Amino acid sequence: MSDVAKIFDDINNKLTADPGKVAGIKAVYLFNVTGEGGGNWYVDLTTDKPTVKTEGSTANCTVTMDAADFISIINGTLNAQMAFMTGKIKIAGDMGLAMKLQKIIG
Repeated sequence: MSDVAKIFDDINNKLTADPGKVAGIKAVYLFNVTGEGGGNWYVDLTTDKPTVKTEGSTANCTVTMDAADFISIINGTLNAQMAFMTGKIKIAGDMGLAMKLQKIIG
């Protein structure tokens, strides 16, 4: 995929189809995607029906990265752990929640 908004639509569809995938994660993630095609997306897992939206409440975990890097992670051409270790991904908030990101974007 090459469009960040479409990726988040796809994530929303996957979470709606299988909310059990993120069962037990009662948190709000903010994805602050910078650069061309970027924006803010909130992944709200605090209810039985996970939602992805462009506006939200206070996030428990904020993930900041460039749009091109985000697309590369989704496409499998950039390793998320390596991107974090090299500073391409910045995490603020609950680091324990950051460890569960694969359940959301995977």
